[in-house]
Amino acid sequence: MHTTTELPFVLLAAALGTLFALLAAAWLSFKSISKALEPMVSLSTGVLLGTALLHLLPEALDRGMNHHALFSWLLAALLLFFVLEKFALFRHDHHHEHDGHDHHHGFDQHAAGKGGMLIVIGDSIHNFADGLLIASAFLVDAHLGLVTTLSIVLHEIPQQTGDFLVLLNAGIKRAKAFQLMAIAGCSAVLGALLGYTAFSQMQSILPIALVFASASFLYVAVADLIPHMQQKLKVSEGISQVGFIAAGVFMVAYLSTLLHTH
Repeated sequence: MHTTTELPFVLLAAALGTLFALLAAAWLSFKSISKALEPMVSLSTGVLLGTALLHLLPEALDRGMNHHALFSWLLAALLLFFVLEKFALFRHDHHHEHDGHDHHHGFDQHAAGKGGMLIVIGDSIHNFADGLLIASAFLVDAHLGLVTTLSIVLHEIPQQTGDFLVLLNAGIKRAKAFQLMAIAGCSAVLGALLGYTAFSQMQSILPIALVFASASFLYVAVADLIPHMQQKLKVSEGISQVGFIAAGVFMVAYLSTLLHTH
């Protein structure tokens, strides 16, 4: 049974989710990055896959979308995200210095020096899209909205941490970097506001919005997170990754049962 969700609650979820991810990223930037982020990347992979395949896509079908149309929209959305990433409008780069990857010394300084503001712009666009996803999920069901928000937060922590470090390594002071990331985070609330307003007036497009949300999660997991994890060659690391991915999927499945999403 679906519940009616008021706009202030949707905006609060978007704002608190963004704030929590940003604060966690700022805290993690003080820590040993490789050890702190690798489990989070694996966990968020499981959460994203579980949310897309166990929640969002089934919900789109439950709301009357034909399965042929669903897969057509899913294919179109995945190709769209590929194109957007090519133009740096959709980015999920988790790579940074001292993370165990083999890039040259000064990689972060070079990357941020060339386009530090592009990081902020890219994050703003991405956060705006996250706000749209949160709004669409809450309009379907409050419990689905909570699960979707949790999925976004868990993924944003390693993403925001990487971006935070790039800005710091480019010579930007910590307070200024936090301010820039916070400004970018505000676009999530704007996206939630506009998404709620638009989707509440056009209920028929909600299933399509859910498919785009699932495509976003699938694309990030398959195109970025999994290739990132495949660079870890030790058997012990692989076992740990599988365990955290499974934990992420189990978390989503458990929340589905606990919150009675369907």
